[in-house]
Amino acid sequence: MSGQGHEIEPSEPAGAPSAHAPGLPPHQQRRADIDPIAARRAERQVALMFVGAALMVIAFVAAFVAWPSVYTTFTLPVLGTVSASNFFLGLTLGLSLFLIGAGAIHWAKKLMPDVEEVDERHPMRGTDEERAAAVAAFERGTAESGFVHRPLIRRTLLGAMALLPLPVVILLRDLGPLPRERLRSTLWSDGVRIVTDPALTPIKPSDIPYGGLVSCVPESLAEVEEEEGTLNARGKSPIVLVRLRPEEIRSQQGDDWDYEGILAYSKICTHVGCPTALYEQQTHHLLCPCHQSTFDLADGGNVVFGPAARSMPQLAITVDADGYLVARGDFDQPVGPSFWERG
Repeated sequence: MSGQGHEIEPSEPAGAPSAHAPGLPPHQQRRADIDPIAARRAERQVALMFVGAALMVIAFVAAFVAWPSVYTTFTLPVLGTVSASNFFLGLTLGLSLFLIGAGAIHWAKKLMPDVEEVDERHPMRGTDEERAAAVAAFERGTAESGFVHRPLIRRTLLGAMALLPLPVVILLRDLGPLPRERLRSTLWSDGVRIVTDPALTPIKPSDIPYGGLVSCVPESLAEVEEEEGTLNARGKSPIVLVRLRPEEIRSQQGDDWDYEGILAYSKICTHVGCPTALYEQQTHHLLCPCHQSTFDLADGGNVVFGPAARSMPQLAITVDADGYLVARGDFDQPVGPSFWERG
């Protein structure tokens, strides 16, 4: 088997069968072992791979800046339509890792010592002399690897490895803005009409019976989605309308935020952001299907069961001049899941 740190004894001529491993073919020296020109060529090849790895990291950053959104696409044979961001980020990072690995393998196969040896089995823990010999062999192997006296390989490898963590920093930035600001505002504002989802039909108080629940969105949602080309607004704006009798409403998050017993609450669970629409008419409880968080819509959307730690945000509503339900403003707290910065 291949190893390093031990030399062939002088009594064993190069190219002769090993006395300790009969039956193996004679050891063949590599070209780089006998030809300095071949060794220098191999060294340059390894260095070029490491330089290529560093360039791929720089290309990764350039691709991240050039295509910040996954919605920029192009068409490839066989693959069809693909995201430019995902394609080039994956391609450049993959090539960088490949070139570092390929360079290390080429370095080991062409330039590091190529010696065959056979070791006898021994106890798991060696003697102090054997342990000292192992340390000495490791130090000798470090020297023989060429890391010290081959500065071109050493410098290009260190350069490639120094740049390699950069994509991790870039990908952390790609997680998006801090949730505090992104979740604090939605499409709801004073006078925005409430429409059904997905029909986008304006709704009047008379359309909602007592005990009924309707899933709704802002009237401007479809236009915003078409302009932005994303579903970000839909992830924050959905609400549910429920109608209770006035005597059934025990509390609200603001004074007279209902309209004739119709209450509007965010549809996004405050645990991890799942959409909720399972409604128990008799108890006025809204259930999240993901982790069973339960909110009492008759009592200000407070949590009565499950892992959610915050009440479901309530939206103040009224009617416009045409008698359609509209919002009186945005939510007064961030919608969606809780996070560590929510104060």
